[in-house]
Amino acid sequence: MAKTPAGTPPHPQGADRFNEDRATDTMRSSRPDLAAGVAAIRETLATLKPKPGVYRMCDARGDVLYVGKARALKNRVANYTQVDRLPLRLQRMVAQTRGMEIVTTNSEAEALLLEAQLIKRFRPPYNVLLRDDKSFPFILLRADHDFPRIMKHRGARKAKGNYYGPFASAGSVNTTINALQKLFLLRSCTDSFFARRDRPCLLYQIKRCSAPCVGRIDAQGYAELVRQAKDFLGGRSNTVQQEIQRQMQQAAEALDFESAAMLRDRLRAATFIQGSQAINAQGLGDADIFAMAVKGGHVAIQAFFIRGGQNWGHRAFFPAHTEGVEDAAVLSGVLAQFYEEVPPPRMILVDRDLPDAALLAEALREAAGHKVEIAVPQRGERRKLVEQASRNAVEALDRRLAERGTQTKILREMAEFLELPEVPRRIEIYDNSHIQGAKAVGGMVVAGPEGFIKNQYRKFNIRSAQTNDDFGMMREVMERRFSRALEEDPDRAKEVNGVGVWPDLVLIDGGKGQMSAVRDTLEELGIEDVPLIAIAKGPHHGREGREVFHFPDGREKMLPVNSPVLFYLQRLRDEVHRYAIGVHRDKRSRAITASPLDEIPGIGPARKRALLLHFGTAGKVRAASLEDLQRAPGVSAAVAQTVYDFYHPGG
Repeated sequence: MAKTPAGTPPHPQGADRFNEDRATDTMRSSRPDLAAGVAAIRETLATLKPKPGVYRMCDARGDVLYVGKARALKNRVANYTQVDRLPLRLQRMVAQTRGMEIVTTNSEAEALLLEAQLIKRFRPPYNVLLRDDKSFPFILLRADHDFPRIMKHRGARKAKGNYYGPFASAGSVNTTINALQKLFLLRSCTDSFFARRDRPCLLYQIKRCSAPCVGRIDAQGYAELVRQAKDFLGGRSNTVQQEIQRQMQQAAEALDFESAAMLRDRLRAATFIQGSQAINAQGLGDADIFAMAVKGGHVAIQAFFIRGGQNWGHRAFFPAHTEGVEDAAVLSGVLAQFYEEVPPPRMILVDRDLPDAALLAEALREAAGHKVEIAVPQRGERRKLVEQASRNAVEALDRRLAERGTQTKILREMAEFLELPEVPRRIEIYDNSHIQGAKAVGGMVVAGPEGFIKNQYRKFNIRSAQTNDDFGMMREVMERRFSRALEEDPDRAKEVNGVGVWPDLVLIDGGKGQMSAVRDTLEELGIEDVPLIAIAKGPHHGREGREVFHFPDGREKMLPVNSPVLFYLQRLRDEVHRYAIGVHRDKRSRAITASPLDEIPGIGPARKRALLLHFGTAGKVRAASLEDLQRAPGVSAAVAQTVYDFYHPGG
């Protein structure tokens, strides 16, 4: 449980805490060259002092290869010049290094925190990476209203209130909030919805809200519900249950059977929440449990999240770039990156000794503002919990390897069917969405051997096509995507997480026309070696689920209706369709609420509201004289002049 007011602790990368010096690139060649790499490191080494800090190894393009921390930067960086003592993995890194960036810190603990931040930011190919692009959800009980709202929260914890989490998934948060609404009858509506109500909403009718918006409960009674909710989420659930049970008995003795029935339903909700716990963590308080499984060079880390003695879910992580890294170092790196985003509890249980456990605990203490203990339990209930996490880690890794084997087979069969030279590691899928040419957008989703790579998705606001011209829209999207690729990475050497940013396969949602448009556009750009395939609904699509695959040379192929490759390609097509439609829907929604005043530079929401309240419509603002604009409340003379000049450029 994390109870934080508005704001967060000082950012460990703040300007007042670190001094950063950028080393000059010594060479511009992008080819691996061990001697050139050592020369670049030695040039930086000459300026270093034995101070704590973080270093970044960069290639000729300035991309970060590795982020490391050190108690004494000079001593640590000097190790990379002794190439004969380095493992092959680090020798490859040194051979690609052409420059370094140095950040000094006040302590090694601060360096560890900064290292974790930079690893999550740059995703270097030679660091162990926690591959998880989603922030963890929390339950937020806000404290900025007389009747606090309970809600799901992701992202920065800036709102004033009590945060409870992390939860393993959004589904577990939603289930818990639904049960908490039944248990404590707290409102979940927005403040604006709350202010507009003149009668109870449906949630009151189904006994999931106490309707404070219309006075069905007073502030004191609602505050009592909030107190009980805080006690329950804070680990005092038994006390809350006993209190509700006592109130139920009193209501029954007073023959107030309606109140007794409502209290009975609340008691059942509390029992449901406790009964949904997968493990027994009573008495543990706030703790996270991590266990690791290794098999065939692959790693899985299982995490259990315990808050207030309640299990709030579990999640398996599969870190990347673990080859040649000791198991304990992998777990340490994952913990540092995990707690860069999530507030640490007071107790972290792990299944093995960590070489830098004391340093990691000190860094987490500085970030959290309270003591953090990292322990390897040897006996008792805590040891049983760690062993259970270990079993889950092994099972998660077995499932992962089985799924990867199936996925590898599907990709291999797909490459054979689509006549690709090798199994693709990066697949880009494209689709357009519009309504008769209006608000047209293009969508690109990216898939790899591990699944969809959502941080690589891109949207394109269609600029040129003004009519219902799907072919023209596709031409524009392709021209913009690959013109930029030619400009930024003409040698096709750039990689993200070990995968090139140029596609190994381009899959288009469309038929012959879309294929011709894409093929011709890439040929005009001088690109002829990117495999292209268009997927279109076949003549029997509605009855049999068949798809027709169009090749650049005009050939067409189909797959059997029960083919796993067909299902995989349909899933890729459905994902880009979903993404493009979502982007188009968002664009339409913004257009509906847009105002002509939005186009005026320097006019924000407050000034726009003042103008509309005074004049009534945007048209009247446009027709107003300078003197009328200056008389509007909340509008300064300078703002009035800006608005007038925008609509009357000639004076």
